[in-house]
Amino acid sequence: MEFVSGLPLTPTKKDSIWVIVDRLTKTAHFIPVRTDFFLQKDPRFTSRFWGKLHEALGSRIDFSTAFHPQTDSQSERVIQILDDMKDIEYSVRDKVFRRVSPWKKVLRFDRKGKLNPRFIGPYWILRRVGLVAYRLELPSELDCIHDVFHVLMLRHYRFDPTHVVPVEEIEIRPDLTFEEEPVQILDRNVNVLHRKSIPLVKVLWRNHSTEEATWEPEDSM
Repeated sequence: MEFVSGLPLTPTKKDSIWVIVDRLTKTAHFIPVRTDFFLQKDPRFTSRFWGKLHEALGSRIDFSTAFHPQTDSQSERVIQILDDMKDIEYSVRDKVFRRVSPWKKVLRFDRKGKLNPRFIGPYWILRRVGLVAYRLELPSELDCIHDVFHVLMLRHYRFDPTHVVPVEEIEIRPDLTFEEEPVQILDRNVNVLHRKSIPLVKVLWRNHSTEEATWEPEDSM
């Protein structure tokens, strides 16, 4: 178990998260707590009480030190994600890109060839909505889309033409996806699965570079 502190105060006066990762299922559980509920260097955490408690539960407690702060890589990885989310914050009149997802009507075999996310924009932030959402100033072409978005769906305005899709060239659905179109077959191969052979083609997609070409079933193209 680990703790993440320094978060915005919730209506129930919670400003920290108690992270517990199940070693069997790898499921992460997040429990909101108050900072004064714990002290990371409190001797109570290293007392005989905690040792006896974990012994009764059939679990193990790992203590960290200043020279070796790592205790549980699974919990620490989850906490790193939470810390990254905590640091994402925008201000009114900031410019941001909005993430959209490429979508294809074909079965994927090569997961490593997954198309990278694309972004539309940039758009002005009008105001903050709650703790983790923002209202954007969208153009008339996106009237069918709700204008409040979670912070993880936004990106700071740092122009990179390889990841930006002109909204005029694609039809954005209400679920913020758009259909990709193949433009060229670059290569061919055969995927052998036991006694079955599946012809594949390497496809270059519109709005994507050659490095992002993916392998698709030939009969789906």
